[in-house]
Amino acid sequence: MARPAVVVALPNSERGPVIAELRDAGFEPVAVARPDELEALLGSRRDVAVAILDGETDFDTSLEYYSLLHDEGRAIPALMVVTARTLERLSPTSSRTGVDDEYFTRPYSAESLRWRVEAMCIRSQTVDDGSGPVLQGGDGFHTGDWARRASVVTVFNPKGGVGKTTIATNLAAALAVRKDQKVLLIDADVVTGHVTTSLGLEQVRTLADSWRDHADGGPSESLVEIAVEHASGMKVVALTSNPIHTENIDPERVADATSAARRGFDYLVIDLHPSYSELNQVVFDQSDQILVPVTPDVPAIRAAVQFRDVAVELGLRERLAMVVNRANSGVSVADMERTVGMPALALIRSGGMLFVRAANEGRTIVEMFPRERITEDFDALADRVLGTPANPSPKQPFKLFGRQKEPVRA
Repeated sequence: MARPAVVVALPNSERGPVIAELRDAGFEPVAVARPDELEALLGSRRDVAVAILDGETDFDTSLEYYSLLHDEGRAIPALMVVTARTLERLSPTSSRTGVDDEYFTRPYSAESLRWRVEAMCIRSQTVDDGSGPVLQGGDGFHTGDWARRASVVTVFNPKGGVGKTTIATNLAAALAVRKDQKVLLIDADVVTGHVTTSLGLEQVRTLADSWRDHADGGPSESLVEIAVEHASGMKVVALTSNPIHTENIDPERVADATSAARRGFDYLVIDLHPSYSELNQVVFDQSDQILVPVTPDVPAIRAAVQFRDVAVELGLRERLAMVVNRANSGVSVADMERTVGMPALALIRSGGMLFVRAANEGRTIVEMFPRERITEDFDALADRVLGTPANPSPKQPFKLFGRQKEPVRA
């Protein structure tokens, strides 16, 4: 199906490369040189999704363009291209010209500009109701998928060995298998990531592979196009398979790719490396929920307390929720909640050899052992992520491992 039209009103020196990049990505770029051309275009078609405007060379003309984008009930977002110096001079109230409008600074690459257009299109989530622009999916998506905008659930603790990957993979599987959600699982641990191998997906194509090929003249691919389907029904993609080859994993570009991937899914579950890298901070910023796995031992609890304090500085504190892993041993859950300063969103008991057996088969606990009590734990975690109570009656307390706890909504 055809992708939307994108108006390009840039200087001649920039117009050609941007149009070529947009066309390669499947958009229909339409160059305009005067406001009357834009007016005629908008009067004849309803599928214009974004307009790329020059905010530097002829700002007055760009303002005319902008007015046309919002005349007669239209609300077409604009991407205003300026220099960093001009952007700094803008007042805080003018840094965004509208709800969905954005600025983009020079110098830039045509590819980076295209990724920003992708993200703006996804955020608009426009459907054809006969009154506005039409936004349609590319290969592999139904028109209705544009109405989806996945929630991003990130799994992170600055300490390793607390079960990050185990929780990420089994939560993703529980959402897909037991809750009928459309899920993309992303291995964003570029150092020690092993999501694909734990799921029996060997020699998969990674985002780093795709971007390397694209730099050599290959096609531009999205995360969704690179992702492979697991036996559970969820899609899985890794940023890289080799920690040495991460030179082209640009955090902002990853953010744009992740934002674009939200189209057509209900949930993106992201597994991160235990560090405060620039990449992780970009992912934090995109996350709707950040699950913090904590095991009942002092090092893991201290790491969670550290992250809680860092999250306050980053403005993320309200997105954090603790998941107590191996909860049937060691420190009590109540003590962990008091010390870490987070309620326990869910408790996951020790799985022992069940995890080993599942990994040897390239499966998850949820798929392979649907009747085990630990699968019930992941089922409950999925319910909490979905925002539904673990007990059918939200007024009644529920019990996990013999401990009574009032329901806490996600």
